[in-house]
Amino acid sequence: MWHPVREQFFWFDVINKRLLSRDAGKEGAADGRPLQWQFDEHVSAAGWLDREHLFMASETGLSVFSIRSGAREVVATLEADNPAARSNDGRVDPHGGFWIGTMGKAAERDAGAIYRYYRGEMRRIHERITIPNSICFSPDGGLLYFADTPKQSIFVQRLDAVGWPKAEPEILIDLRAAGLWPDGSVVDSEGAIWNAQWGAGRVARYLPDGSFDRFVAIPAIHSSCPAFGGRDLRTLLITSAQEHIERPSQHDGLTYCVPDGPFRGIAEPPVHL
Repeated sequence: MWHPVREQFFWFDVINKRLLSRDAGKEGAADGRPLQWQFDEHVSAAGWLDREHLFMASETGLSVFSIRSGAREVVATLEADNPAARSNDGRVDPHGGFWIGTMGKAAERDAGAIYRYYRGEMRRIHERITIPNSICFSPDGGLLYFADTPKQSIFVQRLDAVGWPKAEPEILIDLRAAGLWPDGSVVDSEGAIWNAQWGAGRVARYLPDGSFDRFVAIPAIHSSCPAFGGRDLRTLLITSAQEHIERPSQHDGLTYCVPDGPFRGIAEPPVHL
């Protein structure tokens, strides 16, 4: 995620239980001093509250995280009674609601769910999810996009005026014929979906009607999640993973930065507690 007030990228090393970042460099992107915070449980997604605090998802709950001190204050529990589960993909919707998916630590079938936290209320939205991913939203907040990676599809679901679902999800992008596996996604200012595709070493752009537009390739096998940032929101950050690669190369597991792209992202809204 890009923190629009701090002008700073944040991303997660989920397996190694770390939050990573860099100081905002001279260009306001990821070119400053490396930073990291170590945790005693899996952490996987965050939104922002103000300049000094993130809203962070871990395997046991949602918490307010102090960037300065590293302290966490739990706001809501998240399957805290299930040690076999952890959080995964998540993002803040344009209404200020925080969405987060959970999954089994060994990716057990149907062991996860997708939740929304909004103004003090935590509600389970989808059950029997295996690997929740691609959680992102149309610019006007009227549509939710999400994926259950093993199903090889990105779904769309209509939301009401404050961001709660008002219809059943439908398949928008069917990746089965292409043999692609959707991981994290983000939406640009034109409403197009940028999807990191596990095992394909790329982030693909799909138009709002679900049609394929183009892709950006990286040298790592497992592209895992994109984010737009930089002062003009035209820098694309792409994380990658080493998981399930028997002999990772020097490129696998790195985080990539593609500056000065032709498309502009959308500033992440703050979380409404």
